[in-house]
Amino acid sequence: MINLIKENKKFFIISAAVLYFLSAGVSYALFRATGKTEKDVVSPVGNSSLKSGVLKIDPQMPRDQECPLNGAYFTKPEREIWEKRRPLLAMIENHQESRPQSGLSRADIVYEVVAEGGITRFMGVFYCAAAAGSEEPYDIGPVRSTRTYFLDWASEYGDYPLYNHVGGAGACDDPTVHPKAKALCQIGEYGWKDKGSWGDMDQFALPVSACRREPERTGESRATEHTMYCDTFNLWKIAAERGLTNKTEKTGLSWDNEFRSWLFKEDAPLAKRGEVNKISFSFWSGHPSYDVSWQYDKEENIYRRFNGGQPHKDFRSGAQLTAKNVVIQFVSEQGPVDEHKHMLYGTIGQGKAIVFQDGQAIAATWTKKSRQERTVFFDKTGREIRFNRGVIWIEALPAGNKVEY
Repeated sequence: MINLIKENKKFFIISAAVLYFLSAGVSYALFRATGKTEKDVVSPVGNSSLKSGVLKIDPQMPRDQECPLNGAYFTKPEREIWEKRRPLLAMIENHQESRPQSGLSRADIVYEVVAEGGITRFMGVFYCAAAAGSEEPYDIGPVRSTRTYFLDWASEYGDYPLYNHVGGAGACDDPTVHPKAKALCQIGEYGWKDKGSWGDMDQFALPVSACRREPERTGESRATEHTMYCDTFNLWKIAAERGLTNKTEKTGLSWDNEFRSWLFKEDAPLAKRGEVNKISFSFWSGHPSYDVSWQYDKEENIYRRFNGGQPHKDFRSGAQLTAKNVVIQFVSEQGPVDEHKHMLYGTIGQGKAIVFQDGQAIAATWTKKSRQERTVFFDKTGREIRFNRGVIWIEALPAGNKVEY
């Protein structure tokens, strides 16, 4: 009798274990397939549905809410989401193996400059266009490491911006990195890791719900460094848990307390649009895979982007990336400055620029008085340039580079 009880007990334990692992396997498979958890997130806006970070918008709803970053118009429910947050800035790489990237089509503003070796890197600014969320989890990437000059631009978006990256150049005690290139050290010095102002979104300090490796995301196996993707919804959620919503826990102030918005305007009428149809340039000679061209569509009044001679498409949507404004910002270039081939670019000060909008090329200048001051662009009469409402793409080229148009 005792042996029978023992055998039954043993059978029960084994059966329970099998059922557990089967259910866990199914759950894991579902997670891998969908990337979603079982619980839905309740929308903070009216009767709208925000499920797993996605806001369902009535297409008939008026788009009359101005985005403070690029002047584009969105719906009221979208504004009610973004105004409870602060901008999220993410480092997205442009190495050939990183293409096609995910998420750049939902950035309000994009910066591009060389990271090292003639290979450019992007910093997407996500706020208004990303407020409604993405149908797919882990919606931006591949996310890559930071560089010091990107921090200068990031500092323009509030007291403690949300800055997403995977490590970066130079801890404070690293003797192999040039003192001015130590981006990780600077992040700490700026207070972006402090309690109550912890805006640094370094992947190494984030849970898998925020960022994860996807080596075969594009259908091809990629090297590990080109496989990190992050989830904007969960990044904003983590920021809120750290005390960073639209307000900063440490100061009690809103992120836009001293934010300096650019000026905006409506599109020029069709009859007044120019004939500058193509813009093309290289960041470094001899690196054609990173050459850029923009093709102007006069009817739609947009610029379509080409990356290394190919249409630059977003992986998730499959659509070619476009902009309403393309800004060439000429900056001083120094480097490589250390054994890691780090570069330094002059983002603070002043210089020349060309602003392309409405099919026209506007000779311009730029000025940025300090790290936290806004970069502002002026035409040849000294008047601040008004950007068309929509995506603004900043191309930071070494001073002296030729731009053909």
